[in-house]
Amino acid sequence: MTQHDLLPYRPCVGIMLINHAGLVWVGKRFGDKNPVPDETAWQMPQGGLDKGEDPLEAAKRELYEETSVSNVSLLAEAPEWYAYDFPEEVLQSTRRGKYRGQTQKWFAMRFEGVDSEINILTPPEGHGQEFCEWRWERAENLPGLIVPFKREVYAQVVGAFKHLTV
Repeated sequence: MTQHDLLPYRPCVGIMLINHAGLVWVGKRFGDKNPVPDETAWQMPQGGLDKGEDPLEAAKRELYEETSVSNVSLLAEAPEWYAYDFPEEVLQSTRRGKYRGQTQKWFAMRFEGVDSEINILTPPEGHGQEFCEWRWERAENLPGLIVPFKREVYAQVVGAFKHLTV
C-alpha cells in the first residue's frame, strides 16, 4: 500500500445536462495547471460537495456556477457513486496531495432553457471561468473526450443514462 492509497476521495457531484434532442452538454476546460490535448480537454459540469450539502442541491449549484444554467428538470440519479484516482502528476501539482481522487454522484438533467441562457465566459455571482468553449455532443462520444484517468467513470455515467439520450 502506498501513501497515495491512504488518502481519502474528494466527494463531488457531476451533471449530464441533456437537451431535447438527446445531446449532452460538454465544456472545454479553461486554464488547467496540467494542460491536456485539446481532444481530451472536454468534460461535463462537476464539482465539490460541501460538508453537509445535499448532492442534488450541490449538482444544481455546480451547474449554475459553471454554466449559468438553472432552467433544468431532474431526469435521473446514478445508482451508485463512481470514483477515480488522480495520476501522480495531478495529485502533486493541483491537489497538493490532499485527496487520492474523487468519488462522484451523477445526475441527469433535462435542459429546459434556450442555448442563449448558457454563459461560460462570465459565470454568475463572481465565480471563476471553468470553460472556454462548449457544445452539444452525442453521449457515446463522451468517454473519448475526457482525460484518460476519468474515462471509466464517464463510461459508467453514459451507461447509466444512455436511455435518456436517445
